[in-house]
Amino acid sequence: MPETARRADRPADRSDRLSGTRYGNRPTMKDVAARAGVGLKTVSRVVNGEPGVTPDTERRVQEAIEALGFRRNDSARVLRKGRTASIGLVLEDLADPFYGPLSRAVEEVARAHGALLINGSSAEDPDREQELALALCARRVDGLVVIPAGDDHRYLEPEIKAGVATVFVDRPAGRIDADVVLSDNFGGARDGVAHLIAHGHRRIGFIGDMPRIHTAAERLRGYRAAMEDAGIPVEDAWMSLGVTDPERVRRAAEAMLSGPEPVTAIFTGNNRVTVTVIRVLAEQERPVALVGFDDIELADLLRPGVTVVAQDAAALGRTAAERLFRQLDGTLITPERIELPTRLVTRGSGELPPAG
Repeated sequence: MPETARRADRPADRSDRLSGTRYGNRPTMKDVAARAGVGLKTVSRVVNGEPGVTPDTERRVQEAIEALGFRRNDSARVLRKGRTASIGLVLEDLADPFYGPLSRAVEEVARAHGALLINGSSAEDPDREQELALALCARRVDGLVVIPAGDDHRYLEPEIKAGVATVFVDRPAGRIDADVVLSDNFGGARDGVAHLIAHGHRRIGFIGDMPRIHTAAERLRGYRAAMEDAGIPVEDAWMSLGVTDPERVRRAAEAMLSGPEPVTAIFTGNNRVTVTVIRVLAEQERPVALVGFDDIELADLLRPGVTVVAQDAAALGRTAAERLFRQLDGTLITPERIELPTRLVTRGSGELPPAG
């Protein structure tokens, strides 16, 4: 059969069915009423499940709704109640695996409260964070969960005063008093470095994120505290903070591992740094101990497995979201700082003794 005949015989495809569609013009209750031959009040009763409509009329209205693809305007309905049943989540980087379980936990709490979650990424840019947070407020979200990129959040004061519940997570807010949920970054880093010291290491390197970031600064402080507690002077060449792109991290690790007195162990400040350092260590002839802050996928399958200081990202998200909805319910008034514990997970890389 000719190709043209086969095309003529087949059912109309999706593009044929939608060829006359005008996007952005959604059907209204007025359209439903006109198609069903009833009044607007009757359509409203059917849509909202109210009594007073005969079965035959309800059937006609439902058929019109299905034919037109009508959907009830929930935003208009909830606005009449003073709430939009939606919350916003401002993340640092949607591609970072750390934020996956955190975002899901926030979403699950929101869902349990009948709310929709809208999220976006600041890409670690304070201006973009502000733009995104205010855009969510302009869309009348009931609350915000923010992983801050900046250190000045006074721009949110008018929104908070207007009733937008706000909780910061992973890092504290800057220059405003607000709820914050954090991991024990200082204590976790101190424990991780102390673990390396307990296995005989004294020359321990630290590679972390940009020092202006709260988590990076706290983890560096934990590293210094562990070294000081053990009476080990820290050399400047053992510390490197900056962007976490692989090239910068590789240069830092290779510098620490070279020279007449290289480090025998490295503590990495986050999961992205850890991944790059693992690649660098795989190229070394001598074994180098490693402890990383944040767990990474497949860490237990490497040889040796990667010892990490694990934080509970899901618990961070869940705790922040629960506090947000307690604010909305009126049961929270005074802002609090909540710090969740970390956990040292030993798998082998952090238990290697100093080489030679």
